[in-house]
Amino acid sequence: MKTIALIAAVVLPLWNIPLIIKIHKRRSAEDFSRSWALGVWICLIAMLPAALRSDDIVFKTYSIVNFVLFSLVVGWVLRFKRKAHH
Repeated sequence: MKTIALIAAVVLPLWNIPLIIKIHKRRSAEDFSRSWALGVWICLIAMLPAALRSDDIVFKTYSIVNFVLFSLVVGWVLRFKRKAHH
C-alpha cells in the first residue's frame, strides 16, 4: 500500500507539466489567475517545513515534488501575466 502511495506522490504532481506546456505553447497565462497560483504556492511553502521533518515518506516526497513542479507553474504564470500587461 505504501509503495502505491509513494508512486502516486510522484505521479500526481507531474500533472503540473501539462499546465506549463499549455502556457508555454500559447505564450499566455490568461486562463490562470495570479492570486490562484500564488495562493496555492504559498500554501505549499507553508506545508514544506512540516513535510521535510516528517517521517512519512509519502507526504515528504509529494510535498517536495509538488513544490518544485508547482513553482515552475507559478514562474510561467507570472512570466506571461507580466508580458500581457506590456
